[in-house]
Amino acid sequence: MNTARTPLPVVLAGARTPLPVVLAGARGHGRSHLLNIRRLEERGLVRLAGVCELRPLDAAELDGIGDPEQSTDLEALLASTGARIAVLSTPIQTHTDMALAAARHGAHVLLEKPPAPSYAEFRRMTDGVEAAGVSCQIGFQSLGSHAVPAIRRLVEEGAIGELLGVGAAGAWVRDEAYFRRAPWAGRRRLDGADVVDGVLTNPLAHAVATALALSGSPRTEDVERVETELLRANAVESDDTSAVRVVTSAGLQVTVAATLCAEKPAEPYVLVHGSRGRITFWYRQDRVLVQRAGHGPVETEYGRTDLLENLVAHVTEGERLRVPPAETGAFMRVVEAVRTAPEPLEVPAAHWRAETGESGPRRVVEGVDALVEASADTLALFSELGAPWAPSPRAEAR
Repeated sequence: MNTARTPLPVVLAGARTPLPVVLAGARGHGRSHLLNIRRLEERGLVRLAGVCELRPLDAAELDGIGDPEQSTDLEALLASTGARIAVLSTPIQTHTDMALAAARHGAHVLLEKPPAPSYAEFRRMTDGVEAAGVSCQIGFQSLGSHAVPAIRRLVEEGAIGELLGVGAAGAWVRDEAYFRRAPWAGRRRLDGADVVDGVLTNPLAHAVATALALSGSPRTEDVERVETELLRANAVESDDTSAVRVVTSAGLQVTVAATLCAEKPAEPYVLVHGSRGRITFWYRQDRVLVQRAGHGPVETEYGRTDLLENLVAHVTEGERLRVPPAETGAFMRVVEAVRTAPEPLEVPAAHWRAETGESGPRRVVEGVDALVEASADTLALFSELGAPWAPSPRAEAR
C-alpha cells in the first residue's frame, strides 16, 4: 500500500459556518449516522445538505431533521450541494467507488467499515483519496474510544509486564432474518463482485481492528501472516462462526474468535495478555479492567470521540484524524485472508440446534460461547481447543 503521509487537512481558519454534509445510505445502520448528523447540527458543526438513497426518505424518517435534497445519484448530489463531507454507509462492495466519487468532488469522507471487500480495492480507494487531497476516516467507532490510547500507554509503561499477545472474543446472537436484511447480507460475492460479509469482517470487525490496535500492529506492514478457520451454521455463503490468528511482524499473536450463533449474547471484548497481568477492554462500553500482580483489580470507564465530529475538527481545525485508512491496513490483511480462504465449512447439523427467539428462528452452535472465551484466554484457534466441528488441519496461513 502507498505509505506516503496523509494529506494535510484543509483548515478553515476561524470558520464557524456549519459544514454541508451528504449522507449516502440513511436506513438500517445508516439511521445512526442520520441521528448523529442531527446531533452535530444542533451544535452548529454540520448541516445535512443531502441524502442519497434508492428510495427517498419520507416525512416521518426526516422528522426533526429538516428537508435535505435527496437523490439516487451521489455525484449529482455532491455537485449540487457543494458538500464538504460525505458519510458513506452503503453496501460493502460499493465503498471504494463511493469514496472515490466523493473525493473527486473534493468532499472529505467518513467511510463505514469494512473499508473495502478486498485489499486491492482498499489500495485503490486509499490511493485515489490521497491523490485527490481529501481526508478519509474509517468508521471503526471503537478506535475513537479514549480507552485505546490509555491501554497502549499502560502496556508501553510495563504495567502488565511484557506484552505476550492479544485475544478477542465476540459471541452475538443473530436470527436467520439477519442474513436476509439486504441482497448482499451473508454473501462472499454478489454478481461477480467481492462482498466478504463474514462475522470477522463486518458485524464483529471492531473486535479484529481493536485487537490489532491494542497490539500496536494496526498497519499493513505490521502483519507477518494470517491464519483462518471459517465456518457457518446458517445456510449462507459467508462465515458466521470463525477464528483468526494474526502473527505480527514483532512476533506477537493476535487472535479473534467470533460467532453470530451464540447460546447467549455477550458483550464482545479484547484481552491484552502480559507477563504480570492482563487488561480486558469491553469496547462497546469503553470499559477497561486492569488486573496485575501485586495490585487489586481496577475498572475504569472512558470517554469516546465521535468519528464524524473528529473529521469535522480535522477539516476545520487540523485535529489529528482518529482512524485514517493507513491505521486499518492490518485489518484489511485479515479481510483479504478471509476473502481468499477456502469456502467456509458447514458446522455439522449434529453440532447446532434450531431455536426460536423473539425475532424469529435462529441457529445455535453448541458450546461455542465457552470456546470463544477460551480462545481469547489462550490465544488458540477453535481447532486447537478441540472443537468437534472445527476444521482439521487448520486453514493454510496467508
